[in-house]
Amino acid sequence: MALRVRLIGTTSDDGKCPTLYEDLDTGDIIVQGYTVTEAHKTKEFENILDGESFVRVPRELLTRFAPKE
Repeated sequence: MALRVRLIGTTSDDGKCPTLYEDLDTGDIIVQGYTVTEAHKTKEFENILDGESFVRVPRELLTRFAPKE
């Protein structure tokens, strides 16, 4: 089954990232953004599981579009 998403919003002027989406089947929020490439060198990140990564999200994107619920 294909992933079904709804665009929530973006602060990008050219339609690329960063962008927030909602997974229509689970209600989860999916973030499109630039990967934090320094994460593997940084000890401040904890409990990193296989398959997880970190994405930079501008504060403005979250304050404008993140669900309030």
